[in-house]
Amino acid sequence: MREPTPGALDADLLAIEERTAQEARTFLSTVTEVSAGTAPEAAFPLLLLALSELAAAGSVLGAIVDVVPAERFEPDVGPDADLDPLREGLANALEGVDEYTDVADPVLGTDAGVSTLSGDLAAIAQELTLGLAHHDAGHRSEALWWWQFSYLQIWGERTASALRVVLVLLGHLRLDVPDDVAGEAEFEALHHD
Repeated sequence: MREPTPGALDADLLAIEERTAQEARTFLSTVTEVSAGTAPEAAFPLLLLALSELAAAGSVLGAIVDVVPAERFEPDVGPDADLDPLREGLANALEGVDEYTDVADPVLGTDAGVSTLSGDLAAIAQELTLGLAHHDAGHRSEALWWWQFSYLQIWGERTASALRVVLVLLGHLRLDVPDDVAGEAEFEALHHD
């Protein structure tokens, strides 16, 4: 039996790499749409779905064995994408609800700081974009390695934090209504013919 080539991905890892690429593209498309501000009423539901799907794809990266890239160095895939316009668009779209309190490392300390949802989403986008550059250039082991490494280092935690913030915001939007409005809605729902 032949030894596997270092950095070669078996069929299972290739499937994970392809799924991650698909989820990365979906996430990037969604945050770009939200940053454009064309459908503000749909922003939080769209972000909830995109972050949830990305969290599921990322959890696979955290659960598999460490990926070893084909090369000992990361191939150059060109300059980093300029995501400042995305970050600024998201900050504008999320104005008034962008900042939140974040605990940097809930395991090793309780120091809280201020984070921004727009910053989290842009940081996630940055890491996913670099992996997509490798994927699109045909460097599939490097793409999977990068996504796994950056998931454990950066975007996994940022995804979890952003998902929690979006869920809390949605809860406030949907549940923080005056009692009389909630009562009327409940009455109408129960007595609708």
